[in-house]
Amino acid sequence: MFERRSLRWPIALAVTMIVLLVALAVGWVLLAVFGALKHEGMAPFYWTILSIGTVFLVIVVVGVVLYLILAVKTINLHQRQSNFIDAVTHELKSPLASLKLYLQTLNRRPVSLAQQADFLRFMLDDVERLDQLINQLLDAARIDRSPAAREIEDVELTSLLRDCAEAVCLRYRVPESTIEFDLTPCIVRASQVDLDMIFRNLIDNAVKYADDEQPHVVVKLRPTSNAQKVEIRVADNGRGIPPKARRMIFRRFVRLGSELERDKPGTGLGLYIVGVLVRRLKGRVRVLDRGAQSGTEFEVILAGHAAPVATATS
Repeated sequence: MFERRSLRWPIALAVTMIVLLVALAVGWVLLAVFGALKHEGMAPFYWTILSIGTVFLVIVVVGVVLYLILAVKTINLHQRQSNFIDAVTHELKSPLASLKLYLQTLNRRPVSLAQQADFLRFMLDDVERLDQLINQLLDAARIDRSPAAREIEDVELTSLLRDCAEAVCLRYRVPESTIEFDLTPCIVRASQVDLDMIFRNLIDNAVKYADDEQPHVVVKLRPTSNAQKVEIRVADNGRGIPPKARRMIFRRFVRLGSELERDKPGTGLGLYIVGVLVRRLKGRVRVLDRGAQSGTEFEVILAGHAAPVATATS
């Protein structure tokens, strides 16, 4: 489902360094021998071996540094995978345990109609939570497949953004007025499924991490000044993302903080999916600096243009 790092490069690098170390050891022995014979006409061989040995030493040092970088990346990846497993385990066990409790209660003792309605609503929330988790895992698997040529079409973003926002509001049971729109009709040529995944994840992320008491999300869409690209911004009024972590959040499995201390569900795949799909569309996604304003603002730049008047009014 996720990209796997090949072991060929680390193994080849390790074998190369071992061979160079052996050659370097042999070279120092020969250097010592020729050094003793330096005054007997062997000076050219002495300097040749010294030069080769120095080059080998530099290559070994560079190889050690590269191997250290690979090792650190592998450790970080394993840590993120561990966080991902913890998050998925929690996301699976919590709703299942809740569903089991409600069903056992309904099965073992009589419950009033009002309580039944509450139980059904809570169980539906748990099912939706499981459905969201499964959909995100399927999305992460689907992004490895490029869309077929027949799936590429002109997509009008205004309606797509509103549909994504409506689905997110329904999921979190917040009023649609939570999301404010400032949209100029624009068209992007891409797979509608890919665009839906990008903006559904961004809007979902914004609503989820917006202020708990008065959540407010702003979605803006407009063509850029050169009229060959479109700019989409999604901003919330939550706690924001530290500047040092803004590039990290687009990696696989990354979630800020400890899994045991989080109060928001998630797997660390949403923004990874966004980053991969935006790059596939040859676009750009980044977190903007909001200055004194609270919250997080994402900016997505994609190739596109303003919609014709007929499309905008239809």
